Amino acid sequence: MASTRPSQDARDLIALRRSISKRGFVDPGPDPDALDSLLTVAARVPDHRRLAPWRFIVFEGAQRDALNANAVAIQKQETPDATEAMLADTASYFTRAPVVIAVVSSPDKAHKTPVWEQELSCGALCLNVLLAANASGWAGCWLTEWIAFSPGVKALLGLTADERIAGFIYLGTAKEDPQERLRPDVSGKIERWSPE
Repeated sequence: MASTRPSQDARDLIALRRSISKRGFVDPGPDPDALDSLLTVAARVPDHRRLAPWRFIVFEGAQRDALNANAVAIQKQETPDATEAMLADTASYFTRAPVVIAVVSSPDKAHKTPVWEQELSCGALCLNVLLAANASGWAGCWLTEWIAFSPGVKALLGLTADERIAGFIYLGTAKEDPQERLRPDVSGKIERWSPE
C-alpha cells in the first residue's frame, strides 16, 4: 500500500466540499448496496488501537415515517411547551432526504485509549461519510438538532448509556447546487511555535 496517493481531484473535492440545506434534497438516494459500499469507504478513519468506536443506524423508506411519528411523541413528552411549528418540523425530520444515517459514538470507556480520541475518530467518520458521499455523486448534510441529545430518542434507537449520537447525516440528490458560504481566514488560525 502506498504511503501517499497524490490526487488533484481529491484535493479539489476537499477544497470545494459543501453541505446542502437540510431541505435541499430530492430522490433518489443511494440504494442499500451503494450505501454499504460508501460506509465501508468512509470507515477508513484514524482509529487508535483499531477500536472502531462508532456505529451506524440507517433509516430508509417507510421506517423514516415511523421514526418521525415517534420523534414527535418524544418531543411532546420532553418539551411540553413545544409549538405546533416545532412539532410540524420534527414530523419531517427523517423524510427530508431519501437516506438518513445516525452516526453513533460508541467509545469503550474501559479501554486505555482515551475516550476523547475515540470520539475524535467518530467525528472523522462523519466527515468521511460526507466526502465519500460527495465522491459517489450524492449530496449530504450533517446535523444534530434536539433529536441528537434527546434521552427518549436515544432509548428509541437502542443506544447504551455510554453511547451518544454524533450527528444525523442526510444523503440524497440536491434540488440545486449550493451557494458558497463565507469561510474563515485560515491564516489567522495558524500559529508556528518557537521556544523564543
